[in-house]
Amino acid sequence: MTHTRTELVALLDAHGLKPSRALGQNFVVDPNTVRRIARLADVGPGDLVLEIGAGLGSLTLALVETGAEVQALEVDRFLVGPLRSVVEPHGVTVHHADALHANYHELLGGREAVVVANLPYNVATPLVLQILETQPLIRRLLVMVQKEVGERFAAQAGDEAYGAASLRLQYFADARVVGKVGPSVFFPKPNVDSALVSIVRRDQVRIDPAMVSESALFEVIRTSFGQRRKMLRRSLAAWASEGVFERAGVEPTRRPEELTLEEFARLASAK
Repeated sequence: MTHTRTELVALLDAHGLKPSRALGQNFVVDPNTVRRIARLADVGPGDLVLEIGAGLGSLTLALVETGAEVQALEVDRFLVGPLRSVVEPHGVTVHHADALHANYHELLGGREAVVVANLPYNVATPLVLQILETQPLIRRLLVMVQKEVGERFAAQAGDEAYGAASLRLQYFADARVVGKVGPSVFFPKPNVDSALVSIVRRDQVRIDPAMVSESALFEVIRTSFGQRRKMLRRSLAAWASEGVFERAGVEPTRRPEELTLEEFARLASAK
C-alpha cells in the first residue's frame, strides 16, 4: 500500500504542491525501498516508531505494515494535510513539528521508541546528535542520509570520513552502514547516493565520566579537528600542558583522524 512514483506525483498535483528545495525534499517512490527500510528498522507489534520527515507517507505506510505503532513528524505545513489523508486511516498520528524543536516528552509519553527517518543533508548531523544527547528513550535510529553523511556517522579511526561528529556519535552509540540507496528511487532524483545507517544507543556512554568529563573530552576533540591535517603537537599547542602527550601515551606526531575515542580520553584526562 505504499506510493509508486505515479501515485506520489498525482498526490502532489492534486494538492498543487511541488517538492521544496529549501527543505531538501526528495520523496521515496519505490515500494521495495521503503519496505527494505522498514525491515532493517526491525520493528513490529508492540514497538513505538517515531518517523521524522514523513513527507507524503510512502515510508510511513511501509512501517504500518510491520504492525508497529507509528507517530509521524512533518515540518512542512503544506504536506501535513495530504499526509494525514494518506496515513491517519491506518492509525498513524501525524504531528506538525520541527524535529529539532519537538516536545519529545509529550510525543513518547514515557515509552521507549525507534526513530526511522529520511533526513536531508543540512539537518541530518545536528538532529541525530541532538537526539542522542537529549532523548535517552530513543534507543535506536535507522536513518537514510546522504552517503557521505552516513560514512561520517559510522567512521572509525583512520577512515577518511572520520571526524569530530563520528566521535560524538561513538560516545553515545554504535553506528554502521547497513545499506546503500541510489538516486533513482527518489522524486525528484538527487545527484548523490544515500546510505542507510543503523544507530544503537549504548547502555552507558563509551567513556566513563569518572575518568574524564564529557566537556573536557570534547574540548580536546574539537580543538584537534579544528586543524585536522596538522600533527597533534601543533593543533593542540595552545591546549596542551607540559608532558601531556607522555602521560597519555599518545605520540604528538600523530594526526587527530588517527586517534580513537579512548586515546582522546587519555589525552583529556592527562592534561
